[in-house]
Amino acid sequence: MTTVVQSPYSSEQIAAWLRGLLTIAWADGNFDEQEQQLIASITKDELAPCLEWDSLEVITPEELATVLGKNTPTAENFLRTAVMVAIADGTYSPSEDQVLHQFCQALGEPEDILSALRHTLEDKAQATPVLTTPLTAPTPDALTPLRDWLDGLDVQDPRVARFLCKMIPSQCPFERDVTLFGRKIVHIPPLCKINPLYEQLVGLRFRALSYLADDCKEDVSEYI
Repeated sequence: MTTVVQSPYSSEQIAAWLRGLLTIAWADGNFDEQEQQLIASITKDELAPCLEWDSLEVITPEELATVLGKNTPTAENFLRTAVMVAIADGTYSPSEDQVLHQFCQALGEPEDILSALRHTLEDKAQATPVLTTPLTAPTPDALTPLRDWLDGLDVQDPRVARFLCKMIPSQCPFERDVTLFGRKIVHIPPLCKINPLYEQLVGLRFRALSYLADDCKEDVSEYI
């Protein structure tokens, strides 16, 4: 797919960037058939047409830092997109937090950007283990610095933009009841009501769509 803009990032940087985002997407262990198809599509379209998706390896923090650099604008923008991918499904898991922590250390970025997200993790040490914990904001002000930091992301590459448009839901999923033997066992609220950073996700997806349509002159109908 060709575009009319020149990316500020090299192909090597974008390959490492997208592998880093895939590493985050896989971190919580949830990898169903739909996600497999999505990852296969992203790999084929955005990384390399000849690369088999099932042979794609996660990227180590050290390898990521070698390509993106330490304490660079590129590294910071990568971390912004990594956080967005981690919270795109409305949950933030300990495994995702661990990977992001390692990425922050390797890239030389301050780890306080994750402190607000860590407040959303409930302590399950004495409870039944779960893979993910719904995002809950302790106070409206606690996430303000994180919101401002995420809003500072400037989409500058069409490959990253397409990845974000595919990974971030196009609309708030409908609320639903989970039933067992005809009885409701749990009520799942809409994603936009359980994710205090949902507006940041929507804003990023809109900026990515606008970048592809206005700057790259691409047809974005498949993402809408």
